[in-house]
Amino acid sequence: MIADLNRLVEYVEDHLRDDIDIGQLSTVFGTTEYHLRRMFSSLAGMPLSEYIRRRRMSVAAAEVIGDSDILDVAVRYGYGSSEAFGRAFRAVHGVSPGDVRRNGGPLRLQPQIRFRLTIEGSTPMDTRIIDRPLFRLIGHAARVPLIHEGVNPHIQAHIASLPEAEHARLAGLSDTEPSGLLQVTADVDPDYAEGTDLTYLHGVAVGQDTLLPAGLDAIEVPAGSWAVFRTEGPYPEALQSTWAATATDWFPSNPWRLRPGPSMVAVLDRAADFSTATCELWLPIERTDDRGEATAD
Repeated sequence: MIADLNRLVEYVEDHLRDDIDIGQLSTVFGTTEYHLRRMFSSLAGMPLSEYIRRRRMSVAAAEVIGDSDILDVAVRYGYGSSEAFGRAFRAVHGVSPGDVRRNGGPLRLQPQIRFRLTIEGSTPMDTRIIDRPLFRLIGHAARVPLIHEGVNPHIQAHIASLPEAEHARLAGLSDTEPSGLLQVTADVDPDYAEGTDLTYLHGVAVGQDTLLPAGLDAIEVPAGSWAVFRTEGPYPEALQSTWAATATDWFPSNPWRLRPGPSMVAVLDRAADFSTATCELWLPIERTDDRGEATAD
């Protein structure tokens, strides 16, 4: 995976003036666009689309400082007007192309990324692989913004809006793994960009034949494999650290990749004030062969 990400960076560098088709490129690399974007954002700390924009504007800055017409520079980098180019330029550098041409800066240049991975192996990840038939997630859903670190107040507010009796009712409906009340995220932006909207569902997993009670939202989950990571410690910090470690440690050293689908967190045990918790993080995965192709289990 690390080699693929470095190949991706080199390709981006060679095609900054072109329309880059990440879907087609991921096929050449023998992976999927979903997995490539998620791994890039997890390891680089920014969405792939944002990195491409920053690199384009960094390289374009040298031409802006030169004698080229601003509109010509804009067209070379794929913008239909100097106004659209100016907005993108200002978003990266904080100043307009005209200001940079007059003053030579200031510029916020994005260096070319290089991915390097050192896996110590001193802290084993408590993981199990599970194959699950088709099942359904039912509960109460809401659209909330993605927040990478700390407690998400929008999710907190959604859960707090449910009557206490409703939590107990939902827990009683659980009849398949993962058991108990679940924290489910679905429809996540492929770049995993902070602030983008996702679907959060507070609910439980039920078998495909279980009738859907009135008033509940549902997410159909197709059959497939899951990587289940057990976490213990401060909440939600331990859970978020494990989530990040799946990208930095686990996926690069195992023959699996992420597939589209909801991510689920089952809280197995917790302190009364939720300051600490034991959780299971469920991620949808598929096995790959030596060429990066998906294999049938």
